[in-house]
Amino acid sequence: MKFNRIFLIVLDSFGVGNAPDAAAFGDAGSNTLLSCSKSPFFDLKNLKDYGLMNIDGGPLTGVTAPGAAYARLIEQSAGKDTTTGHWEMAGLISEKPLPTYPHGFPAEIIEEFEHITGRKAICNMPYSGTAVIKDYGEEQEQSGAFIVYTSADSVFQIAANTDIIPLGELYAACEKARNILSGEHAVGRVIARPFIKQNGTYVRTADRRDFSLAPPQKTMLDLLTENEFDTVSVGKIYDIFAHRGIGEHILTHSNAEGMAATEQMLAKDFTGLCFTNLVDFDMLYGHRNDTDGYAKALTAFDKWLPRFTKKMRTDDLLLITADHGCDPETPGTDHSRECVPLLCIGKQVKPDNLGTVTGFSCIAKTVLENFAIQNDIAAESLLAKL
Repeated sequence: MKFNRIFLIVLDSFGVGNAPDAAAFGDAGSNTLLSCSKSPFFDLKNLKDYGLMNIDGGPLTGVTAPGAAYARLIEQSAGKDTTTGHWEMAGLISEKPLPTYPHGFPAEIIEEFEHITGRKAICNMPYSGTAVIKDYGEEQEQSGAFIVYTSADSVFQIAANTDIIPLGELYAACEKARNILSGEHAVGRVIARPFIKQNGTYVRTADRRDFSLAPPQKTMLDLLTENEFDTVSVGKIYDIFAHRGIGEHILTHSNAEGMAATEQMLAKDFTGLCFTNLVDFDMLYGHRNDTDGYAKALTAFDKWLPRFTKKMRTDDLLLITADHGCDPETPGTDHSRECVPLLCIGKQVKPDNLGTVTGFSCIAKTVLENFAIQNDIAAESLLAKL
């Protein structure tokens, strides 16, 4: 075992340039990194020093001597969403895309949802999360109905004013929806989207919860748990994997909380994996086409990074990656089919360009090989190169 503890941090939606098949997804030319670099608030000195800009195909100038091993990863799964991206980095490739609903959900699904929840459903269209509560908030307040909507992703989203429908009832409705959304309608996630009315304006709260489809096969997390290694989830990882294969779960409501919780794990003795998702990049900025906000969030992470790396032990490994792109400067507010970065940081790591690697699942292969866990994941382990 080369590394005793592995910290895997996902910068949700931080793509580094369109994937080879981006055009098939309508995403030719997407580059989240490049778009964010145009903001005056973009300052990634530390990530640059580790080799972020040296990654294959990078649009920005790198450094002469990067401080980490680095690679560009190409997704194999048939999707560009949170679920398929995270599942793939955990070793599960989704050959069939999860169902999406560009025209809303079929009548039988909505009727069943209304029956089991006892409330009507309004909207039932693809919508921006902030726009939908603006457009339907008053109707929801008057009718007591759930606002049901979707996006380009495989999601069934339920918004409710928690002054009208209690948070617990919203969560219960999501669990009921999760149960009926199976078979051909097995969406990746059912998402609770609570909001309130504040100074006459409807605003979302930080009490979002994801109710995910369970992975159809064992993942890296299952194998680590079965072999009695520690698995710690920070942020929405717990929900993405339907609570499976996770020993300890730390709930967070922001990037700041996620970074703080991950940093606190450095002081704990464990052997295994700490898996963190920092969702603000995607949820607050990418989907809202807020380039400056995205750049500020990246800069905040970059400034925090040295605090974390200085506390790392000799036998620690830090992996920084992403699950898809969400270019804030392309038309629309959906995810983009992009390659993602992989930075491998640690006192034992040999700085090197690992090139372009096919499959986010190389992460799972590397983690499992490090802990000498047998697996049949069809991917390249990078452990020998670190």
